[in-house]
Order: sequence, then C-alpha cells, then structure tokens
Amino acid sequence: MYPHISHLEDKPILDIRGLSVRYNGRAALDGVTFHLHPGERVAVVGPNGAGKSTLFKVIAGVLAPAAGEVTVYGSKPGKHVCIAYIPQRSQVDWNFPVTVADVVMMGRSAKLGPVGWPKKHDWDDVAVALETVALSELADRRISELTGGQQQRMFIARALAQEAELMLLDEPLTGLDTPSQEAILSLLQRLPEQGVTVMVATHDLEQAANHFDRIMLLNQRMVALGTPTSVLSRENLMRAYGGRMQSVAGEHILSAGGHEEEMEHRDLA
Repeated sequence: MYPHISHLEDKPILDIRGLSVRYNGRAALDGVTFHLHPGERVAVVGPNGAGKSTLFKVIAGVLAPAAGEVTVYGSKPGKHVCIAYIPQRSQVDWNFPVTVADVVMMGRSAKLGPVGWPKKHDWDDVAVALETVALSELADRRISELTGGQQQRMFIARALAQEAELMLLDEPLTGLDTPSQEAILSLLQRLPEQGVTVMVATHDLEQAANHFDRIMLLNQRMVALGTPTSVLSRENLMRAYGGRMQSVAGEHILSAGGHEEEMEHRDLA
C-alpha cells in the first residue's frame, strides 16, 4: 500500500503561498496565494496562457514550483490520494482498449497498492461511482465509444472511486453540447454533499458566475478571488484580459455592484 499521509483537520484542504512556476525562464505563475476550505466550488478563469492548467498540475503534485509552498491539509501534495486531477479530454488516448469500469477502477489503485487486486468491495465502490454519474449501463463499454459528456462523467466517477476530497477539472465542458454541459454542472453542484471540494478551469465567464461559489481570476498573477459579483467587475476583467476583451453580444457578466451588465467580450480560454 502507498504510505498514508495524515490530514491535519485544523488546516485548509488547500493552502498556497507565494506560488511561482517558470517555463524556459518565463513566468507561468507568479506569487499566487490563496486557500480553500472543504466543500467549496471554485471556477478558475483567465485568458490563454494565464496558468490555469499549470496551477492544477502543481496542486496535483505532478509539477514542481520554482518558489512558494503548496499544502493539502498541512502536507505537501505529492502522495495525497485525496487529490484527483482530471486533465483536458484532448490529452487522453481514447483508443486505449479498456472499458468504462476499468477506468473507474483505476481510481482505486492507490487503495490497492502496487501489487494488489480489486476485491468485491472495490467493485462495489466502482458501481456506486458509476451510478452517481448515471453511467451504470455503460460499465462494459469501450471508452472509444463514449460521447464527450460520457467521457467526462466517467472521469468524475474515477475520482469518486478514488475517494477524492479535492477534484481538479481542467476545461471539463470544452467541446460538449449544451445538455452535456448542464449534466456536468449539475453533477459538480452535488459533489460538496459528498465532501468533495471542486476547482474547475473554464473559459466561460457566465457559467462560472452562475454555477460556482467563488471565482478565481488568473493571469499568471491572481487578479481576484471571491464571489462572482466581486470578481467579475469591468476593472478586474480589464486587468486580466486587457485588449483581448471583445465580444459575444448579449452575454451577461455580473458587475461589482451586483447588477447584471451587458459586456462586449468573446469566449476566452
């Protein structure tokens, strides 16, 4: 079995202080500081190259920071099995010959250990996770046969089977039709009831405002973090997007004063 890392319950589920990451001498993240408490749902928004994916990879322990500190319940994130990182679907080999149930069982791997075999209770956990995301009937289907929305729900089921307490989803709604997006958003809204804290990277400011407790506006530095009404002000958006704020007509963004305001901008990843 992998070593158990104890949780210090008096510490935030996630605490980040002065986080900086550099690629080829250039800053991807610079001095980012914030913390989360259990059960929060946070949308991370910002332009292309803002550092959203980089932030998630550091939290998951797959990328080392150049400076700063990241702790999960008081410990470094590297071996925490309570963190589930769900990458963008474009980064997955969907032709790999496995079934939906096989992928969800991968979430149990840290519980099984390097040479362990699934037992009945592990398969029971997989079944419960699949039922939670409404994929029970597709358990034996090859992953190459899934729709985009089904693929995303399968990864959420894997995180649930892992017993994740912090779920990081990188652009989970990109490329999905409206019904699939609504199904994912509804599922994410219910996860805190199961003790799961959720961070979602998204390019859709309206969805972020309507479906998440807090919004982090990021562009290498953290521009703002708070409620949608406090974060999505014209001033903050200009600081994050600058001259790239152009338009989809009729989209509503909440102003700092708490009133909906027509804003001219286009979808930005």
